[in-house]
Amino acid sequence: MKNKELARTNLLISIVLVIGFALTAVFSYRANYQASLDNIERVSSLTTEGIYYRLTTMFAKPVNISITMAHDSLLIEHLLSEGEHLEDENYAETIRTYLKAYQDKYDFDSVFLVSAATGRYYNFSGLDRVLTRDDPENQWYYDLMDSSPEYSLNVDNDEVDGADNEITVFVNCKITDTDGDVIGVVGVGIRIDYLKELLGDYEQKYNVQASLISGGGKIEISTDYTGYEQKDWFSVYDREELRRQILQWTDNTSNLEIWTDTGSGSAESSFVVARYIPELSWCLVVEQNTGRLIHDMKIQLYLTCVILITVILIVLLVTTAVIRKFNRQITALVEERQTNFKRATEEMYDNIYELNITKNCYVGKRTEEYFESLGAKGLPYDQGLRVIARKQIKDEFREGYVSTFTPENVIKEYNNNNNHLRYDFMITEDGINYNWMRIDAYILFSEEDQSIHMFTYRKNIDSEKQKELQAATDGMTGFFTRNATERFINKILSENPGTSYAFFIFDIDNFKQANDQFGHAFGDSCIREFTDIIRKHFREKDILGRIGGDEFAAFIPIPDADWVRVKAEELSTALQINYTDQCGSWNMSASIGVSVSPGDGTDFDSLYKKADAALYKTKQTGKNDYNIYSV
Repeated sequence: MKNKELARTNLLISIVLVIGFALTAVFSYRANYQASLDNIERVSSLTTEGIYYRLTTMFAKPVNISITMAHDSLLIEHLLSEGEHLEDENYAETIRTYLKAYQDKYDFDSVFLVSAATGRYYNFSGLDRVLTRDDPENQWYYDLMDSSPEYSLNVDNDEVDGADNEITVFVNCKITDTDGDVIGVVGVGIRIDYLKELLGDYEQKYNVQASLISGGGKIEISTDYTGYEQKDWFSVYDREELRRQILQWTDNTSNLEIWTDTGSGSAESSFVVARYIPELSWCLVVEQNTGRLIHDMKIQLYLTCVILITVILIVLLVTTAVIRKFNRQITALVEERQTNFKRATEEMYDNIYELNITKNCYVGKRTEEYFESLGAKGLPYDQGLRVIARKQIKDEFREGYVSTFTPENVIKEYNNNNNHLRYDFMITEDGINYNWMRIDAYILFSEEDQSIHMFTYRKNIDSEKQKELQAATDGMTGFFTRNATERFINKILSENPGTSYAFFIFDIDNFKQANDQFGHAFGDSCIREFTDIIRKHFREKDILGRIGGDEFAAFIPIPDADWVRVKAEELSTALQINYTDQCGSWNMSASIGVSVSPGDGTDFDSLYKKADAALYKTKQTGKNDYNIYSV
């Protein structure tokens, strides 16, 4: 009887254990699989962000330098005189010296100039060749000349003597004369190896496949292909069904994220993240498939089965001990996965906090301690958010900070299928010194408490912002470059529709005479004095830009039209001076043109055209004056 009871008991325990372990294995598999998918999404998205900002930083300098050369008035004048010096070796040597100086200063692999009039191709070694339309190798040049954009990028072999036909990314920028006619192309080249190495590092570290593709789907740069090989990304990776979605994605502020089947008939799927890069007119595509994940999960499931059989045999002798041991193993496994993920995430970010948006409260000890340290202990999250904004966030960023992360906005964004919020701002720890901080917030729905949660990842981006500022600033004057000026003005106009702004264009009268009479060093000194005077008449927050060799712009909010006229009169008077230094003395003055938003336009191009028309009128009527645009 005892043997029968023991057998019955052992059988019952075995059945319970089998059922219990089987259910545990299934649910654990599903939970771990879903957690791993979420991890793939986060890693892929963060990897895309990392590559995106590395690329924009890497290409900002060559693009800006090419544009700066294209607007160099001295280069334009020199190129216009080419027809008079076709047999003059000194002429070509001057161009070679100019290009060589840029190559040495910025460490580019190639710096070149093409004359539209003669097809001559100059580089840092001198006159290299003459381009002809019937040579396929010159198609990039004629495509740019036949198109409307100011500049373009292309991947090609470098045909210059000594370059060994290395595959290179070229930034090509049109040079126009004062009539707007294209008279040449100038640009720089960067070896493709640098970019392939960048993508390779991310692929190896995060187990993804990354490519840069053109607007037509051609692979411009990847670890396996370059634009020179003319490979279509959608054909190579069997992703034809994604072509339309990816190529039509032109939002550079967020990612396009798609789960898709691998197309191989297996249970595997892939997570594809696309990010448009307007500076390059290319799209960054990062893909990570679940093949390795499924393999690892199957191995884990097989191991669980083996452990289950072993445990059942042991449990028949020492049931309690085995169950406790198994529970410890499961707990340790879960904690280890959580610890590893937390460690990997914290390596990329300074602080991570969790909020329950639905219940308007903090989650976790770390988050509670953070809000408590700033005097928000016990307050609802939305009130604590305002306490932090008041104590740590710089004035001009407070409203944007609160409106972005308030519970109402988070819920609205989540309902609009946006699970990622980002905000860059300046923060202080001591109330005096500020540094740039970025918050990446990810929104998800927790099945556990049926609430919307938000994880905020904080990262110091001071060095990144400094690099952006340097790339956007003219070295001589400290004003913004033309591209940066246009970008900042368009951003302000789009964010503040209906607000009145004035757009000023300043042109130094007869500036060529100063250069011709006293030399370029004196001319540069005049420019610095001219911009110093302008700067003194505007506030730190106003946008001041250098949009040409001796042409400058200012953009400022205004109270009314009368204020614009008084300001223009004040500037015209202030800029009329006799400038003297050790090189000479010269009477300096300015012609000024002004347009007003929103009446004269709601974007940079419209305001520039109207202000330029007013400037032209000033020059026609004798210079040293101003005009405000009117129909």
